[in-house]
Amino acid sequence: LAAAFLAVLLLLRRAPARRPGGGISGVVSDLFQDLIRYGKTKRGCGQRPAWLRLLQVPKRWFTHFYVVSVLWNGFLLIWLFQAEFLGGSLPSWIQHVHRALGRDSQSEDTGNEHFSALLVLLLLWLHSCRRLAECLWTSVFSNGVIHIVQYCFGLGYYVAVGSTVLCQVPTNVRNGKLLSMQICWYHIVGITTYVWASLHQHRCLVILANLRKSKSGKVVSLSHSVPFGDWFERVSCPHYFAELLIYVSMAITLGFHNVTWWCVVMYVLFNQALAAVLCHEFYRKNFSSYPKHRTAFIPFVF
Repeated sequence: LAAAFLAVLLLLRRAPARRPGGGISGVVSDLFQDLIRYGKTKRGCGQRPAWLRLLQVPKRWFTHFYVVSVLWNGFLLIWLFQAEFLGGSLPSWIQHVHRALGRDSQSEDTGNEHFSALLVLLLLWLHSCRRLAECLWTSVFSNGVIHIVQYCFGLGYYVAVGSTVLCQVPTNVRNGKLLSMQICWYHIVGITTYVWASLHQHRCLVILANLRKSKSGKVVSLSHSVPFGDWFERVSCPHYFAELLIYVSMAITLGFHNVTWWCVVMYVLFNQALAAVLCHEFYRKNFSSYPKHRTAFIPFVF
């Protein structure tokens, strides 16, 4: 997935927003642009064909991603908590998944893997809860749309990412350590980074929402404006940058050495970079006075 989004990011520099004329190349270009863009960034594609407009759903359906994540990852969190503290074992279907992925269910837990995974699953669940609350009570969605493929992919992603955490631990063997003995320095560093990034992401989402609200909190507009404040002073999409930092914080919480989770981080990096480049392009194209010193995604770098 990381490689796929990197390839799309590189392809974007070569592909125009819309090829003139029709033919197979025009259809392929239309489909490519429609699959990588959503919300306001679809405006750069011009008038989209009718058959593509049939394959779209409201962007506000992003909320469904976090509903699924809260329910599914909350379910996994309960199972893992029982296995860690109540002496239970993970369900047989999870053990089957472990074996299918090549994980030896009888392997020893040598690096506090159960406890680290429990913390990461908790952080992932809390992140989903916060994002769900923001979608319901903070964000002001316009009439933007997303492709049905993007929507289905998002639903599947939040199911897969929690399962990925769970598959990083042995299913049957606990390490027998007391809770106080399982807390390591990297847990503290990871959680601190998580809280810091989450606070900034929330602030940036509030700034975006306030652009469409009056001082009394009433929604007065659905148009797009240039945001200022917090990390917006340096990047066009600081909420995407904060999302990357949140996943990096989970990699730290797992003890730095978990290769699988670093692959997840790489996926988030290129996925969010693609979305940030498209948003940055939108701002620069539609606002002539847009601050030139802002980068798209990572401050001072990209």
